[in-house]
Amino acid sequence: MIADREKTAERLLNSSADRSYDPHVDIDWDADLLPDKYFLPAHRCSLYGTALWERLTVEQRIELTRHELASIASVGIWFEVILMELLVRHSYDADPLTRHTQYALTEVADECRHSVMFARLIEKVGCPAYGPGQTAMRLGRIFKTIAFGPSMFAGILVAEEITDALQRESMADSSVQPLVRMVNRIHVIEEARHVRYAREEVLRDTPRLSRAGLAYHRAMLARTAFVVTRSLVHPRVYRSVGLDPYEARRVAWANPHYRETLRWAGSKLTTFLTENDLIGGPSKRVWQAVHLV
Repeated sequence: MIADREKTAERLLNSSADRSYDPHVDIDWDADLLPDKYFLPAHRCSLYGTALWERLTVEQRIELTRHELASIASVGIWFEVILMELLVRHSYDADPLTRHTQYALTEVADECRHSVMFARLIEKVGCPAYGPGQTAMRLGRIFKTIAFGPSMFAGILVAEEITDALQRESMADSSVQPLVRMVNRIHVIEEARHVRYAREEVLRDTPRLSRAGLAYHRAMLARTAFVVTRSLVHPRVYRSVGLDPYEARRVAWANPHYRETLRWAGSKLTTFLTENDLIGGPSKRVWQAVHLV
């Protein structure tokens, strides 16, 4: 098991050396934003297909995707910071001579660059950094303090794999701003390594859990999925197009198109977690409540 862990880490380190990006250099931040391009694929907007969406002009729809992008990116920064702390804590008393620990530290460096890249993107599109909301911030502080083992690495996957699906689609969509597509492309390339690292830790650690341990990690993971999913689109984004934030949030969460987007974005993740017994029992209802299952 240790040998396999080291082989994976060696491959990931080599990939990091071959395919890593510097957002300060590799992105043209001076490029103009195009007035007729969306900031997310229109059909992934939380209000797409609703009566509220039909009332919006094309310009307002583009504006709403601008603010939803900023919200998702700012939540991305929040979770990247949590992830960095988790990985540093994971490495604290680990052997620094192992490739496994060296890759964990390499991933911390990746996440630092990603956080700066997302911050530059929010600044470029001219939106606030909405963040996840105060309740989620408090829960995040608890999670990053107590998380360990399978629910720690699987919790990392919740944030990474849901946003990865959205970014993979967006980077190939010609209706989306070129700058946004470039940011997504860089993140997808580098995040693939992070997903591999976390998935292999889940595969190693979950079979060792006792029945009580499995129930604990299922509950922790379900709560993480709930908080991350509910935080992606801050209700204040709807004010950008003159909508009441509370009414629009209610409409968004009842929107079958948005529910399908969440199921689609989380499908690879939930399949993997179900196969590894981390979705099940009473906690499964939490996954259903946020439309991931």
